[in-house]
Parts: sequence; structure tokens; C-alpha cells
Amino acid sequence: MQIRDLPYADPGTPDVRSGFRFLLWLGRSQIGGQLRALAWGVVHMGSVAALPVAAGIAVEAAVARSGTQLARAGLLLAVIAVTVSVGDTLLHRAAITNWITSAARTQQLLARRTAALGAALTRRVAAGEVVAVSTGDIEKIGWCVEATSRFSSALLVTLGVCGGLVLYQPQLGVLVSIGVLVLALCVLPLLPPATRRADTQRDKAGRATELAADTVAGLRVLRGIGGEELFLTRYRNASQEVRRAAVRTARMWALIAAVQVALPGLLLVGVVWRGTGLALAGEIGVGELVTVYGAVTFLLFPLRMFQEFAMAYSFSRPSAKRAARVLALRRETAGDSGTVRTPEPASPRAEEGTPAQVPESALRGDLFDPASGLLVPAGTLTAVVCGDPDTAGTLAERLGGHPPGGNDEESVRLGHVPLDAVTLDAARSAVLVQDKDPVLLSGTLGELLDVPTSGAVTRERALEAAQCDDVLQALLQGSPDAAGDPLAARITERGRSLSGGQRQRLSLARSLITDPPVLVLDEPTSAVDTHTEARIARSVERLREGRTTVVITSSPLLLARAQHVVFLPDGKATASGTHRELLESDGAYRAAVTRDATSSAPSRINGDPQQHRDGESAGAPRGAGEGEGAVST
Repeated sequence: MQIRDLPYADPGTPDVRSGFRFLLWLGRSQIGGQLRALAWGVVHMGSVAALPVAAGIAVEAAVARSGTQLARAGLLLAVIAVTVSVGDTLLHRAAITNWITSAARTQQLLARRTAALGAALTRRVAAGEVVAVSTGDIEKIGWCVEATSRFSSALLVTLGVCGGLVLYQPQLGVLVSIGVLVLALCVLPLLPPATRRADTQRDKAGRATELAADTVAGLRVLRGIGGEELFLTRYRNASQEVRRAAVRTARMWALIAAVQVALPGLLLVGVVWRGTGLALAGEIGVGELVTVYGAVTFLLFPLRMFQEFAMAYSFSRPSAKRAARVLALRRETAGDSGTVRTPEPASPRAEEGTPAQVPESALRGDLFDPASGLLVPAGTLTAVVCGDPDTAGTLAERLGGHPPGGNDEESVRLGHVPLDAVTLDAARSAVLVQDKDPVLLSGTLGELLDVPTSGAVTRERALEAAQCDDVLQALLQGSPDAAGDPLAARITERGRSLSGGQRQRLSLARSLITDPPVLVLDEPTSAVDTHTEARIARSVERLREGRTTVVITSSPLLLARAQHVVFLPDGKATASGTHRELLESDGAYRAAVTRDATSSAPSRINGDPQQHRDGESAGAPRGAGEGEGAVST
């Protein structure tokens, strides 16, 4: 795999059972690149290790006053110089390619997981952790993958040099081999505490990042309640904890570095002392002593590779663990009680598997949710009253074709096709869900509205229907470079310069431009004043005429415009009709819409499900041929 081939057509299915298994999977996924880096690493380090041999031959030639042997030594040195340069260059190229491609693979996997989870992601993981994983963690993971090939080649060359010394000069070779083994045994006990300190530092740094991201996200609220200083103090304390943890980690790695300098130095002194004695006794030649001395000096180089790999693994392990935790997230099932499922999805539209191919023409018809009994007739504006925001959010996700809410529940069906049996792209093209808190990305207004569309709704019509006139004026005032063109006006990150109602209307315009066959709006006007809300209700009704639109709301202005209204207390459809009909016949519905507890039957106040609301028989669910418990009119 080359950098020019990025992004991957298929990044693969990662092993997310643990951070270590994720790192192993990354290494196996680019085994070709690892082998290339290993080969060039052996060439480079083997050539460096051969320099003492050439130097020893040159010394022996000088002692023997042999010009021919000296010329051979010079030729050997020239060849070694070339192989050292070529090996070092290509090793660096292969290793950095491994780093970048592994980081890109991880980034691509995270992007796909984020797209698959949607708004559910930040409900499971703090926004700061997601930022940390997609920035600093990816760099550390790539560093570990890159260091693996260097470590492997250094290990092979070290074993080769020690074995060669034993054969070349047994007395000194055995001494060197024992010394290298002692060095490894002395350093190994220091690695676990260094790793633990690195883990602690990483956790504290992640916490500080999360705190900073959450503070920035809620800055407007903090200013409103005067809490900036409190959160600033918390961040200062978190930063000091990170600093102290980093100092403790640095001290441990400094100790390891000192050991790796002091012990090899003692080994070198011992080899020189022993070798000098052998040379004076005439048991070895001067050239042999120079060769052994040079080999011991070379061994300091791979030892540094060992330290680098230990550091890379220590710092990348918590990063890989965090990345694996995010990649393992799946939508919770009913009964999970907020926990995260880690198994791969079992539906036919497995996100990493081969989805079912369904003709686009089959994704037409009524929208039916077996879990709640909600039936939305095709081509109608249907309002849904839940009464509970969490229930409404769960319903909106389910209507968007996400995995069903329980192992024994069916998926939402559009026409006769379960949405979890088609590709994710097909499901999202057929059903568009606008969350109650949609996100506005930074950029120009034109870029925000540059979304896939059928072409039936222009930007102007969508902005007009969403009543965005004052929003456009506000954007133009804040963008002097726009030259009077609203589409060139810039939107700040997450639209922070706009009010909640303005952000909501821009998001509504973006959804209307897409013009999907089915549009699901979760509380689209909760932050808008009543006059603007009334105009939006009329405009959306006209613009979406003949298209299936589901509005999850309790606003009387929107409910009055709906052709059908379905009441879902506790997540189950119990009544349907027009807004006026339900107001007259269902006390619980009247209480939910008017916020008047006295309009509810005693059962809604006392929580007794057996004493039901007024006029329940008039709103009892009726089958509509799509499944038992469906509600229609």
C-alpha cells in the first residue's frame, strides 16, 4: 500500500477486543509494508554493523604494510557507505509510509464509525475523547506501527552481531553476548512502571482535553450563568495534573535512558580491558580488537531502537485502547440501560459486511415502526406526540433505519422493505432524520447547503420556507467579505454566533433542500417564537405536499397543520386522528399538548395504568395491514 493509494477502498474490519489486539490487527493489515521496512532495516543496520569489520581489516593491512589488503578494505568501506545510505533512505521511506497508512486507516475507521453512530456517538463518549482519539491518539498509534519494523530489524541485526562475534572471537564474543543479555534484563523491569506512568499521563491528558472541549461547547451557557472562572479553575487543575504526570513519566524514561548509556559504557570498558589483555598476550590481533570494539559500539545503536519501541508501545497502548473503545460502539438495544454493545451488528446491513441490494423503487410506501405501532401513511404530514424527549429521540433514530431496539424486535419498514436490510446509504437517501440539536459545520452558507438533493427544492425556496430572512441578515452583518451575497457569508464553528432559533431554521432549510422521500423532524421549532413557528408550519406543509413528513413535536401550531396526529405515551401508539379530534377525545393527549395536568385523567397523575384516560376507545389502535398495533386513520 502506497500513500498515493489512500484512502482505502475498504479499511477492513478491526479487532477491537482490546488496544493490543487493535495494534496487532493494524500490523497484520499492512504486512507487506512491515516486511519492506524490516528488509531495508536489516540492510541499513547490517551495513553499519559491518563498518567495524572493514575498519579491522584496514588496521590489519596497515600493521602488515599490505597495500593490496588496504585497497580491499577501502573498497569494502565504499560499498558499505552506499548500502548504509540506500538502506537508511528506503527504511525511512517504508517506515513513514507504514506510519501514515496506519494512521489513515484508523482515521477512516473512526470516520465511518462516527457516520454510522451519528448523534448517538456523543451520548456514549465525551466529545473531548472523540477529539483526542481522532488527533493525538492516531499519531501515537502510527508511531507504534512504524517503530515495530525498526525494532524487528534492530533485534535481528543484534542477534546476528552477537552470533558473529562468538564465531569470530569466542572469548570476547561470549563476553559481549552476556553483557547484552544483562542489559536487556536490567531494562525490562523498568518498562512496566514506565508504561503505567505513561497510561496515567495519557488518561489525565484525555480528561483535560474532554474538559476543554466541553467547556468550549458550553461557553455561551457558562457566560450566561457566570461560570467561566469555575471551569477555568477546573481546567487549570487538570492541566497541572497532566504536567505532574508528564514529569513523572519523563523521569522514568530518563532513568531508562541513563541505564542504557551507563551499562553499555561499562560493557565497553570491560571488553576493551579484556581485549587489551588478550592482545598483549598475543592471543588476538590488533585488528580483531578494533573489530570487536567497533561491534560493541554499534550495539548502542539498536539498543536505542529498543528504547524507542518501548516508548512507542507504552504511549500508543492507551491510545489504541481508546480508539478500540470508540470503534467498538454499537447502538444500544432496548434493555441495555445505556450500556454499549461491542458485538458486530447482526442485521443484514452489517456495517462491515455485504448489505442487501434492494431496488430504489422498492423503498416507497407507508413508514411503519413495529416497536411503537406507529404507521405513517405515504405522502402525508404526520405529527407524533411522545411527551418524553428521550422517547422522541429514540423514535427518530429508529425511523431513520438504525438497528431495531431489541433482539426480538423488527426493523422499521418503508413499504415492505426493512430499513436494516438495505445499505446505510440507501436507508439515509430514503429517510432523512433531523435531530433536535442538529450541528452546523463551519464554512460559508453555500457550503452548508451544498448537500445531495433531488433538485426539486431550490435553496431560495428552502430558506424562505424555514423563515431564514433575519438569519441571512445576521450572517451578512457578521461577514463583511461576503459582498452582499448571503451564500458567501461565513458560519462560525457549530454556528455559535447564531441564536438557537436561527441555527434551528438553517438546519431545517438544509433538510428541506435535500427533499428526501421521507423526512423526519424532531422538534424542529422548539427554539422559535410562535409567530415564526406558525409561518414555518404553513410553509413546510406547502413545500412537502405529496411527500411523507414526520414531525415529532408537541407544538399546537405544528399539530394543527398535520393531516394525521399519533399519540405515543411511553413509546407505544395509543391514539390517532386530527389534532382537534384528539384534544376532544383524549385527556392524556390534551395534557401533553397543553401542559395542563388537570386535563389528564387521574391515571396520568397517580401512575396507575389501569385507570385510563378520557375517551380511550375513540383512540384505540387499529391495524392497517402493516402489522398488529399499527395506528392510522
